[in-house]
Amino acid sequence: MFIATVALSLLPALAFAGAGFPKLSGKDEMAAELGRLGVSGGFTRVIGALEILGAIGLITGLWITVLGIAAATGLALLMAGAVATHVRARDDAKRTLPSLVLLILSTITLGLGLAGL
Repeated sequence: MFIATVALSLLPALAFAGAGFPKLSGKDEMAAELGRLGVSGGFTRVIGALEILGAIGLITGLWITVLGIAAATGLALLMAGAVATHVRARDDAKRTLPSLVLLILSTITLGLGLAGL
């Protein structure tokens, strides 16, 4: 079970770090995409910071279980909001799927963390 926990912590951690840095740095493409969804530039940076902190929390959670659980919970909630935002904007499945996959991975990671308590 530990190998599954490691894999399901590192995979979303890398994905969230990769998604968070462009948002935090204010990349034009990312700002335009989130702006299309109705997200302000300032909040885009907040989302990026939360994704990066969540990624760090998932990795740290391999040693400090409670921190990993908290990070997975926060990231799952963040991705639930992202999915809801895409649905509200009537985005197609191609645009909504990445957020949905990260929501599922975060939820599975949360479940594994809770099972390890």
